[in-house]
Amino acid sequence: MPGFSTRAIQAASRVPSAPQPPVNVPIYASSTFVVSDAAELAELLEFARPGHSYSRYSNPTHQALEAALAELEGADAALSTASGMAAIHAAVLSILASGDEMIIPRAVYGGTIGLARTVLARSGIGHRTVDTTDPGAVVNAISRQTRLLWLETISNPTTAMTDVAALAEVAHARGLTVVVDNTFASPALANPLEMGADLVVHSTTKYIGGHSDIIGGAIVGSTDRVDAARHVLINAGGNGSPWEAFLALRGLKTLALRMERHSSNALTVASALEGAPGVAAVRYPGLASHPQHELARRVLRNGMAGGMMAVELEGGRGAGERFLERVRVAVHATSLGSVETLVSHPASSSHRQLSDVELAAAGLSPGMVRVSIGLEDADDLVEDLVGAARPS
Repeated sequence: MPGFSTRAIQAASRVPSAPQPPVNVPIYASSTFVVSDAAELAELLEFARPGHSYSRYSNPTHQALEAALAELEGADAALSTASGMAAIHAAVLSILASGDEMIIPRAVYGGTIGLARTVLARSGIGHRTVDTTDPGAVVNAISRQTRLLWLETISNPTTAMTDVAALAEVAHARGLTVVVDNTFASPALANPLEMGADLVVHSTTKYIGGHSDIIGGAIVGSTDRVDAARHVLINAGGNGSPWEAFLALRGLKTLALRMERHSSNALTVASALEGAPGVAAVRYPGLASHPQHELARRVLRNGMAGGMMAVELEGGRGAGERFLERVRVAVHATSLGSVETLVSHPASSSHRQLSDVELAAAGLSPGMVRVSIGLEDADDLVEDLVGAARPS
């Protein structure tokens, strides 16, 4: 009989079979998978046959999340990553090489700017920032080296919206690939692939996860484009964990319901803040005053506009900082898209790397606060946020 250690390891590794499938996708907490011979392992590592070999390459829990995201975005394939930044990095490097350029919006997630200025720049990949709400500015920014147009369905943090369909037509006519960060909208509100995008990225940390308890990302698109990104991810080691994938799957089950509440709460709060004492402007796509309100009505699903807004406070940076100190229902923290309302000051956090000139060019003033509206009672949020904005 084998020794105890041998028997203990074998007993603890035995996967039970059951006639009833589980209701939830199991967490496959295994770094590696058993193969029958060297040929099988080689084929699995090359994705020449179905199955799994090593969780940096694939994992059954990841596979379930990828299939779900592909279905919800109307795509052939998806890739689960360790974070939204891992998704952005893998997507860009699957398209660009040294000497190439990308165009990114002036109003864009701070992590995207940071990646472009540091890691990508050191790799010889250039970038140009433009106002992507102006198609003419995008056309004028395209050079012989431009290979990629990067867009956001709803921009972080200003909530500006670009016409993805119109810009995709312009970009494709010039041989550019179009990637859209759909984090602010989520698949519940918009599907950029239907608008002409070639790839979509998400920070699943945000609305897809929805509970401030995971870090994850995803890339969604055609099989060949996702496979190219997967090759980058495998070699760079940006794969996520099965636990995060499991929680993202859990979040997807309530995404539609949550987005309805995020959107209704946000419209109520934005309407209350607009014109309130101490508030210079409210930028929320659901308000008629938003510059791209008609575009939002056309491209965002079921009349919803999501939970993100930018609130311009009178009094500059000091007013923004006081607002964060005064909230009692909302939480001063980074991130967004969760059940609780989160507030932040982009000029000193997500976009702290920008100069005052660059902040102004992006439409992001020192007095702007970003508000991610949660699922609390709307009346409580109105009282809290209107009170926090009130001048001293």
